[in-house]
Amino acid sequence: MIDFDSLKTENGLILAIVQDQLSKEVLMCAYMNREALEKTVETGIAHFWSRSRQQLWKKGETSGHVQKVKEIRIDCDMDSLLMLVEQTGGACHMGYRSCFYRKLDGKVIGEKVFEPEDVY
Repeated sequence: MIDFDSLKTENGLILAIVQDQLSKEVLMCAYMNREALEKTVETGIAHFWSRSRQQLWKKGETSGHVQKVKEIRIDCDMDSLLMLVEQTGGACHMGYRSCFYRKLDGKVIGEKVFEPEDVY
């Protein structure tokens, strides 16, 4: 359904917004290429494309904080995804449940659920 080759995005990447299926809390956003989306659909576990490492990564591969994908939606322009997930542990590599744990002024509003140095 998604034509990755014709996407007007960075190198055929599509933005994936990840949301907790029950609480509707936005947990994170990351990029997917065709392989990441196919692997996600095939396994039911979120996979993404790392722009910094230029490789596929399975969410939670190192930390154990996996995202079980319950539903994937696509926006009206077919250039971004919304993934509803069951989150194990924290979604943020900084130790928070959500990557959106601070306000624009820098005030931290989230609580850490793990210490990154214990996981990575």
